[in-house]
Amino acid sequence: MLCSLFRATVPGLRVPWAQWSRNWAGVPAHVVDLRSDTVTRPGPAMRRAMAEAVVGDDDYGEDPTVHELQEKAAELLGVERTLFVPTNTMANLISVMGHCRRRGSQVLLGQECHLHVYEQGGVAQIAGVHSHPLPDLPHGTLDLNELERALTRGSGSSYHPVCELVCLENTHSSAGGRVLPVDYLRQVCLLAHTHGARVHMDGARLMNAAVALRIPPARLVEHCDSVSFCFSKGLGAPVGALVGGSKDFIGEAWRLRKALGGGMRQAGVLAAAALVGLAEAEEVLPRDHENAQRFAKGLQDLASPICSVDPATVETNMVLVQVAGLPPLELCQRLQAVSAEEVAQTGCAVRVLLFPWTEQSVRAVWHRDVSAQDTELALKKWEFVLRQLRP
Repeated sequence: MLCSLFRATVPGLRVPWAQWSRNWAGVPAHVVDLRSDTVTRPGPAMRRAMAEAVVGDDDYGEDPTVHELQEKAAELLGVERTLFVPTNTMANLISVMGHCRRRGSQVLLGQECHLHVYEQGGVAQIAGVHSHPLPDLPHGTLDLNELERALTRGSGSSYHPVCELVCLENTHSSAGGRVLPVDYLRQVCLLAHTHGARVHMDGARLMNAAVALRIPPARLVEHCDSVSFCFSKGLGAPVGALVGGSKDFIGEAWRLRKALGGGMRQAGVLAAAALVGLAEAEEVLPRDHENAQRFAKGLQDLASPICSVDPATVETNMVLVQVAGLPPLELCQRLQAVSAEEVAQTGCAVRVLLFPWTEQSVRAVWHRDVSAQDTELALKKWEFVLRQLRP
């Protein structure tokens, strides 16, 4: 079955809604949305759970469905307590503020990590915390020698900010969904604690990492002092994230959530969706990973000089495609456009939605709304576009 059409665009290309439902030579356009795993829509089971959720006032700590979610998540993550918040960006900000109590303290993190690049500089803007970015290695890790130098630089100095925290991202989205190894996490924790700093993990896609490594999520969290955990990415819920940590840390996190405007009332409606997402994760996420790997191998088999990918780097639900010979934005526009020529040659009309990622790459992200059939259609469209670009 063809999926419903999305009203969506890539940057630089705006298409009126009327054109999305247009047929080409009697063939309905089929949309494969690979922009992000945030574009999912709640399925029937999730909508039913939301409609039937037992609720209370969560700002008073009285919502039973939120309690159920927080308790299940704490057990899953191996932490004492968790706190339900609206977004993973808020979860990260609360965590940084909880660890860095004095203004002007320093957090070390990767220069391409989500917290540093895509969260409005909130740790500086709101928390008064100084970010010191370190170069990311291709796997999404930090060089441990560089990290140790940064940790010790301000020790005993009245000129340097005091480093209070190291932030990691797992999986690492800008590295293409790479998974941080458990031994690396252990080494970072040892370094940070040795020099008086703590470790926070941005675990927006932590379940993807756990599924890829085939280990419980708690194994990835045990070397961290706090964790954020998102429900509105691969788990498919419309809203919600968690902060996880010790009992005292979550007590302070509750106060910070309130200060940031994140206190919610009958939040069980949202927590119910998150519970369904958790219950379905072990079925959905491996399928997403398999489809991403299938796509990467299929694109590699096309042997195009314009687009290249190394399937060995595809560890979860993301594929970074290197682009040569034309701007990534133009490739995205061509993949989104539909023509009579495409219908004549391939027998179908497919719009593939992507974002340019860097000046030389695009990123494709698999999720529960992209099936194996969608993946094959995306490959077919990619093959058509690359054929049109041949000299």
